[in-house]
Amino acid sequence: MKRFALALALATGLATTASAATFGPLVDAVELSASLETAEPVLLDIRNAGYEKEHADGALFAPYRMFRGPAENPGALVDMVKLEAELEELGLEQDTSIVILSAGETDTDFGSAARVYWTLKSTGFTDLSILNGGLAAWKAAGLPVNATPESAFPSDLDLTFDPTWLATTADVAAVAAGEADAVLVDARPSAFFNGEKAHEAAARPGTVPTAINHAYTSFFKKGSPAMSTVIDADGLKATLNVKEGETTVSFCNTGHWAAAHWFAVSEVAGVPNAKLYAGSMVEFSNSGYDMANTPSLVQNLINQIIN
Repeated sequence: MKRFALALALATGLATTASAATFGPLVDAVELSASLETAEPVLLDIRNAGYEKEHADGALFAPYRMFRGPAENPGALVDMVKLEAELEELGLEQDTSIVILSAGETDTDFGSAARVYWTLKSTGFTDLSILNGGLAAWKAAGLPVNATPESAFPSDLDLTFDPTWLATTADVAAVAAGEADAVLVDARPSAFFNGEKAHEAAARPGTVPTAINHAYTSFFKKGSPAMSTVIDADGLKATLNVKEGETTVSFCNTGHWAAAHWFAVSEVAGVPNAKLYAGSMVEFSNSGYDMANTPSLVQNLINQIIN
């Protein structure tokens, strides 16, 4: 296995564009079914549990935990040397069509697929798609499932991380301090943005100063695990108050919900210069920076009792 090398963030932006040439960023079960034999995509089942009981026929087991950081900072970038070895074991190639399947039970499941998509795109995989609605949509379409583990011939990867779609804590702090220009988008439900709730690993409730609240759920019909396939880019930019060419940074608690938000903005709506703050509020709140919407100690205690 070749040693992983972190790419430098060059001003000219040597970005690897995930064109998703086979299906596009989002594919529905009917379209996927019609092309399975001709396109022969690699199916990745990213559920952490249940694969051994039932999975899409031919799908490889690539659990979401492979793409997540430690418990104290789940949104942190994974150890890329370890990830490279795991993806080699799955036999993945960077130019092969890959379709990512979450459980598809709720809209929050989409965040796991989007985070995997973002990670693979950032490490040079160029033909990526998410099955809209995940395994639930696969089964609803009558596509075959089985309980037999799948395997593949190992590949030989040489991954280089492209930071084009990444915002770091330092980047976000600079925007919050007025030292850099970007639109910071808190993609969490309003109770988190307002400081009424917080992730258990966050040091404090609240949000990043200057951030606006635009929940990831706005891209889903209520109760649906499938993302809207038509998003008006101009309308979205107006909603987020994004000027032409301006950078948007989506964040949440651990870079999970925000991955779905980033995916909608960047991949579905096609808004350029969209980034994901992978570490999100858990990382930011534990980094010692000033925060907004942080309640007093008494109010925070009341909020915790209520919640």
